[in-house]
Amino acid sequence: MNKKPSFGARKKARRYALQALYGWLLSGNTLSDIEAHVLLEHAEEAFDRDYFQCLLHEVPAHLESIESIMSPHLSRKLEDLGAIELTILRISVYELKERLDIPYRVVINEGLELAKTFGSADSHRFVNGVLDKVARELRVNEISTNG
Repeated sequence: MNKKPSFGARKKARRYALQALYGWLLSGNTLSDIEAHVLLEHAEEAFDRDYFQCLLHEVPAHLESIESIMSPHLSRKLEDLGAIELTILRISVYELKERLDIPYRVVINEGLELAKTFGSADSHRFVNGVLDKVARELRVNEISTNG
């Protein structure tokens, strides 16, 4: 029987996906090579491998729509974003758009935690502002129901 992955297992999957997608953005290595490296490096760890692989492959597959959703909510040009901020926003916007099984508050909180851990001093404020606006656009029904 398949059990639902724990919150911590998914949190680690997001963290590893951020690191992998950041590496992909900067290195130009293939997603397959990066995936193999991450899975080998963390072979002994418990994390949601399926979710890691989903984010690693689905975020790049949906980049155009992800960026078109977040661009109107940015205070600067997409190309002026730092690689960490950009990658966090891509993952979070993907989740807000495609993963309706994850509450919007969880998506935003996880994005903020990643920004606090990996971003510059004020990254989390910027990320929060963008994700709040995107959530209000994409999750209108959920927000109006839950406040």
